[in-house]
Amino acid sequence: MNEKPALAQGIGAPPTDGVAAHTRTMLWILLVVYIFNFLDRQIVNILAEPIKRDLGLSDTELGLLAGPAFAVFYALLGIPIARYADKDGTNRVRLIALSLAIWSAMTAVCGLAQNFVQLLLARIGVGIGEAGCTPAAHSLIADSVAPEKRSSAIAFYGLGVPVGSLLGLIIGGVVNDLYGWRAALMLVGAPGLLLALVVLFVMREPRHLRPAETAATANTAAPLSTREALREIFASRAFVYILIAASVTAFLGYGKGLWTISFFIRSHGLSTTEAGLSMAVVLGLAAALGTWLGGKLADKYGARDKRHILTFPAFGMVIVAPILFLGYYMEHWLVAMALLVVPSIVNNAYYGPAYGCVQGLVQPRARAVAASIMLFGQNLIGLGLGPFLFGVMSDALQPVAGQESVRWVLYGAAWLGLIPAFFFWRASLRLNAELKSG
Repeated sequence: MNEKPALAQGIGAPPTDGVAAHTRTMLWILLVVYIFNFLDRQIVNILAEPIKRDLGLSDTELGLLAGPAFAVFYALLGIPIARYADKDGTNRVRLIALSLAIWSAMTAVCGLAQNFVQLLLARIGVGIGEAGCTPAAHSLIADSVAPEKRSSAIAFYGLGVPVGSLLGLIIGGVVNDLYGWRAALMLVGAPGLLLALVVLFVMREPRHLRPAETAATANTAAPLSTREALREIFASRAFVYILIAASVTAFLGYGKGLWTISFFIRSHGLSTTEAGLSMAVVLGLAAALGTWLGGKLADKYGARDKRHILTFPAFGMVIVAPILFLGYYMEHWLVAMALLVVPSIVNNAYYGPAYGCVQGLVQPRARAVAASIMLFGQNLIGLGLGPFLFGVMSDALQPVAGQESVRWVLYGAAWLGLIPAFFFWRASLRLNAELKSG
């Protein structure tokens, strides 16, 4: 009997058999793993100002810690690790558990750093660990969930981005004010080591759930070489457009994620606790809603016309650009925060549709590599350059703008959202021709 229908039940499906139940369990565990992924990655944002004061850093050094120190190694190691994950004999569950243990330990080590170089090296360790997570997770999801539910399932996993960032803001802000930034980093790093054991002993590799005849067929299929995988991936014009759009979106998102916190602290006089709690509750929940909504709308309207998988992020980003600008312009922090809600919803709606499309634009043997290339662009360009260049621009504008230099940088960032909107729209026009059925 073919188990594919069971593997493809997705979120909320009735427990028709053990495989379907395991699929739901897998999705929930992967969500928690991704929450820890972004909690450990992004907690530096809310701790940026106290770290700067304690270690005597410039905005450029702060941007380097938040961006390139993590992103360069994350991006460079992501592709070879994804090649390993795509091999049929690889146990992706063990790969994710090992990656989780490494980045959690290195996050705790960040709290022991006594100077810029030590903290830089520890952040590099976090990036090395996290490189093994998402490509393997996306590949697991694509193998376990039906294509028509893929955007929703990947968006469900993608909720780890706003939820993890939200928890990072809350935990980082509160613990920093009570016990300092070092305690905050050690506190969020330690539980990941226990979660790694849960992943290892509870989750199972879907490749091991195949019927004997399916497994035999898979094992005899010739693996793609790196050159063949890259040739197939970049032969898709839709993939190239999505890669550009997602990379620019990440550049703006990571840059704004770090410096909007500093903006509320510097320009509006909020404490780290006030800024962390406010942004977590208001913008974090808005981002989570946008991530979930983007996947749902993509699956619903994409079933009628595949072009509509990317309609919401493409046109939504155009609409919210002036709202975002006004949010940074307003003098009262509550008004400013309120105006950032809708842009936070819309600008996070791309995750499920974009990564769902990527998994459908290539054959299964290239899925982890395709996801890793997306992450390469998003992290090298987005996380690697976003916070760093925002910091460089802030330092450059200080002679003119003074303490308001961060606000001036965010003004420009608001309008740059028109760039990914254009490329998401261009990609949508190619989906009917390029998306595969399986």
